[in-house]
Amino acid sequence: MKFHPILTLLCAIATTGLCSPLANAQVPAPNKGDEVILDMSQAFKKNDKTRLSALLPKSRGHVLEPLAAYWEMRARLDTAPESEIRSFLNSYAGSYYEDRLRNDWLLQMGKRRDWTGFTAEYPRYRMRDDRELRCYALATEAMNSKADVADETKRLWYSLREADDGCTYVADHLHSGKQINGLDLWRKARIAMDANRPRAAQAAVDIEAPRLSEQVALIHADPGKYLDKRILAITKSRKELAVLALIRLAAKDPDEAADLLSRRWSVQLSPEERNWTWAVIGKQAAWKLQDNAASHFAKVQKDSDLNDDLLSWKVRAALRQGQWRQVLSATQAMSPESQKDPAWVYWRARALTATAQDTAQKQEAQALLRSIASVKGFYEQLALEDLGQPITVPERPMALTPQEKAAALANPGLQRALYAIQIGLRPEGNREWNYSTNLHTPGGMNDRDLLAAADLACQRQVWDRCINTSDRTKEAIDFDQRFPMPLRDIVVRRAGEIKLDPAYVYGLIRQESRFIMDARSHVGASGLMQVMPATAKWTAKKIGLTSFTPEQITDREVNVAIGTGYLKLVLDDFEGSMPMATAAYNAGPSRPRNWRNGPVLEAAIWAENIPFQETRDYVKKVLSNTTNYAAILTRQPQSLKARLGMIGPRNSPLSEVSKDLP
Repeated sequence: MKFHPILTLLCAIATTGLCSPLANAQVPAPNKGDEVILDMSQAFKKNDKTRLSALLPKSRGHVLEPLAAYWEMRARLDTAPESEIRSFLNSYAGSYYEDRLRNDWLLQMGKRRDWTGFTAEYPRYRMRDDRELRCYALATEAMNSKADVADETKRLWYSLREADDGCTYVADHLHSGKQINGLDLWRKARIAMDANRPRAAQAAVDIEAPRLSEQVALIHADPGKYLDKRILAITKSRKELAVLALIRLAAKDPDEAADLLSRRWSVQLSPEERNWTWAVIGKQAAWKLQDNAASHFAKVQKDSDLNDDLLSWKVRAALRQGQWRQVLSATQAMSPESQKDPAWVYWRARALTATAQDTAQKQEAQALLRSIASVKGFYEQLALEDLGQPITVPERPMALTPQEKAAALANPGLQRALYAIQIGLRPEGNREWNYSTNLHTPGGMNDRDLLAAADLACQRQVWDRCINTSDRTKEAIDFDQRFPMPLRDIVVRRAGEIKLDPAYVYGLIRQESRFIMDARSHVGASGLMQVMPATAKWTAKKIGLTSFTPEQITDREVNVAIGTGYLKLVLDDFEGSMPMATAAYNAGPSRPRNWRNGPVLEAAIWAENIPFQETRDYVKKVLSNTTNYAAILTRQPQSLKARLGMIGPRNSPLSEVSKDLP
């Protein structure tokens, strides 16, 4: 039996040397041309149904035939007869593409309100990761069994930033059945307005007060104009529209919104409306790092009136002011799900420690820290250190057996994923890889399976799948997989030449590109260290690369040289502060220069108060990565806290190392 080329290659790199005809049989025929698959990819992006149908026969026997067949069927799913759809599902039963097409088909049934077909097909859907589809399913549950699905509906609906048909439909249905009330709808509108999503806000208001929903767009465009109106009849709906206007105004000017609320609207709003509005004003002030943010939150009389997002900003504002009792009350008011988040577990433990009046509270704080303490993440590492334990490399799991490696090698979903990535279809490959390693799919993977799959990706140098897969293990932690060090000679040598910690460089690359050599971001950053073109040109001059040209940025040595050179310049500009330098690398240096003004703070508190979620998460992940890489490189116990330090106004305000730093 002739082996398929990709399987032959995988077999060649496997340490087991085991490849069976059975494994090969899952890839039907030799490769007859990747160009057909790539042509179909372009045709699918253009929705060229004729081209897809013409090319499909040429894909027969290719390892990615299921992907090609999916593209062709998906493009005409709205007109295909059910017999063809079922034929596809049967032909590719058990695969990612069967479930992907079923997902698409179910969405169409939901939009057509074909609840009979939806109810029959939904139990076969395995991924269960489409929130709109889950909302359609909740609607059928409410219709068929009168189940109480209000809480799950609100959780899903509130988390969606844009208006969608599924969750809006079930919310409307439950409102008609009195399972969702007016306040639930107005809260959705408030959340949407706060997120600058007027269409989603209008969709929610349209369910509760259709005659007033057109006001939402006007309020979004000019909240002050609405708030200045002389409204004779202050009905419940009119008051809620005023809340939306105050929320919108707060995004532009929290102080003006606070003044209007105090002078005019506070007495007209209900306690719940006041509490929510003051919290939004506090959030916007906290986002702008204003010192009065905590005072706005102090006007909230009942934390349980707030959602988790507002409570998290109350925690941040309180941390910035050292108000530990407010940190404690806000974390205690969070939902059970948020209370499990390591960030809020950690700060609740710190608040208990700071305010403890008896031994029981101190013991509770210690128990909270123990519940999250590990090397897995930023707050887990801080908890470990608060318990007096250093950060070290965990004991490596038992070596993978030949059988475990062979099982990963023979997995058809992993084979297709690697092949797709190899020929440049990385998004498609990533999705099939994720599906194939997901616990909710057939033959879902346990820790050992995930380690074997990660090992396969590492052997193929598909570092992002290696890291992401290994990161998902619960008990068995393999640091060599989670924190790989490609190009070690280049990175360590270059870091040493400019006196930069190689662990810091690796911690940043792991977060920036996951070691994808040709990575390119949506804003144009390129390569391992995701350097922007203008920054690359500026840095090349600074470090003496006089012959640099833009196309060289994806060269490994050049990218590392420019990325590390820029990182060193940023680190020096921020007086050696890794947290601020990391924030500058992600968001540009001008922002953290402003963010450092104000009180002197623990860097963990400073990082938690970074306004941009992307940068906030980035800083925490890079520094956590760095600490673990240092443990690997030095084989010595490490401290995250030592890398964090304290952050406040610049020590030498009159001097800047690089005023032109981009």
